[in-house]
Amino acid sequence: MLEHQIIDWKESWHEEFLEWICGYANAYGGTLYIGKNDNGDTVGLSD
Repeated sequence: MLEHQIIDWKESWHEEFLEWICGYANAYGGTLYIGKNDNGDTVGLSD
């Protein structure tokens, strides 16, 4: 799965993402994945 217009990956949560969620809701929808870097690797969890 790649990032594109309706899929976005973020390494950690920031309050400004609430605006992104509202934007997705008012447009075509979308998914915001928290805990993935720009390469799609899971981050923030230890083994």
